[in-house]
Amino acid sequence: MTTHMTLQPRFRVLGAISFSHLLNDTMQSLMVAIYPLFKSGLHLSFAQIGLITLAFQFTSSLLQPLVGLYTDRRPQPFSLAAGMGCTFTGLLALSIADSFPLVLMAAAMVGTGSAVFHPEASRVARMASGGRYGLAQSIFQVGGNAGAAIGPLLAALVVLPHGQGSLAFMSLLALVAMLVLIGVGLWYRHQQRQPRPAPKSTHNPLPKGKVRTTLGVLLALMFSKFFYSASLSSFLIFYLMEHYGIGVRDAQFHLFLYLFAIAAGTLLGGPIGDRIGRRQVIWASILGVAPFTLMLPYVGLGTSAVLVMIIGFMLASAFPAMVVYAQELIPGRIGAISGLFFGLAFGLAGVGASVLGLVADHWGIETVYRICAFLPLIGLIAVFLPDLRLNREPRGVAEPARA
Repeated sequence: MTTHMTLQPRFRVLGAISFSHLLNDTMQSLMVAIYPLFKSGLHLSFAQIGLITLAFQFTSSLLQPLVGLYTDRRPQPFSLAAGMGCTFTGLLALSIADSFPLVLMAAAMVGTGSAVFHPEASRVARMASGGRYGLAQSIFQVGGNAGAAIGPLLAALVVLPHGQGSLAFMSLLALVAMLVLIGVGLWYRHQQRQPRPAPKSTHNPLPKGKVRTTLGVLLALMFSKFFYSASLSSFLIFYLMEHYGIGVRDAQFHLFLYLFAIAAGTLLGGPIGDRIGRRQVIWASILGVAPFTLMLPYVGLGTSAVLVMIIGFMLASAFPAMVVYAQELIPGRIGAISGLFFGLAFGLAGVGASVLGLVADHWGIETVYRICAFLPLIGLIAVFLPDLRLNREPRGVAEPARA
């Protein structure tokens, strides 16, 4: 007879993994924020800046599914700390880089650290969830949201005033994260050594064709979400300044409201999915935001601030639900699915910013928002997502450590 231990969420572990996510994404966003330093110091062209981004995104986005696939078969409790060691090495190399090839290699090291971190960290969040998978995923992801906001602030306050060498000081963040992740790794290893229940079947009752179709629908919804999100995170300040004639400081306040709403949506999206179902959250978050995106280009400044907060909250609430839904769609592949979705999230945001930047250059920033307003209508295809709740474990039942 198969038995499972009933556990409460391990909030200390979840807090540690969320804090590590904060530090990881702080260092990622820090690297992007100091591009002007490298451009002026090494006399780089915009094409070379693009190649730095490519090196960083290529390793971070494309390696994540491969790392996840490997650790699904051979879990590595201390790979989290090892991955952060790659980030530490990359930041140290950036602090002394005096040539373009060295900057490329250092950027690739930072990307590799991110690629190793996300799949296994998402697995740990699921292991520590006590069956509340959406809540655990939200706690994990909100740390990354906070880190993405802190990185540019540290760049402005520390790195840009004190120069490239101050990146060595910033690498201390990676050392702190390594220490935290060693503790997480010890907990992870302890879980592996515990008597494990009889392994549950990883057979999916859905036909393979249905699984593939459902995964394709999720990826299309990812495209909709992250392309629209790129229009706000990358160009909102420029849009507000041009469309409403406001100053940079006022536009930055609107961006802060958007980022705050993203953090709130990320934190609440997972628990809401635990309660009402992830399919419902995905449907409401992607398609439900369409009326607000369609209104945004045609309202006044005050109303736009409210709409931006609603849009940020609703779009952000979708991602924890999407990741957990995909993990339940393809059981036994927690690392591969986490790596795929986090890698795509990072890659699509980068591609989206590039494509929308070209649109803005040719047809104006306001055209970007009029076009992107229709992207959430892709959420109509969420009707093809099956309801997986009938096949999900009862709430509060922990799954084995080896996902």
